[in-house]
Amino acid sequence: MKKLLGLALLAVFACGSALAADTTKTTTDGKNAQQEKMKMCNEKAGDKKGDERQAFMKTCLSAKPAAEKPKSKMAMCNEKTKGMSKADADKARSECMKAS
Repeated sequence: MKKLLGLALLAVFACGSALAADTTKTTTDGKNAQQEKMKMCNEKAGDKKGDERQAFMKTCLSAKPAAEKPKSKMAMCNEKTKGMSKADADKARSECMKAS
């Protein structure tokens, strides 16, 4: 009985966080990111059944996407100097590159 109540509470919290998620982010084909993630996790789950499948889906759906490749120091300095005049940008970029 306690397990059933625990699972019910878990489902309520999972649904609540899914409803609160930003659904405005869409992929190129019009599906939102959460739908794509659900589809991918569902395919990976394969033939798993019951509690094993539920545990797998929970960890798969809560996983963070792979981090983007870190930017080079030059790229970060260039971003900081966007919109500046050439002289100011050159000076700021030079100082940025010298900083560690």
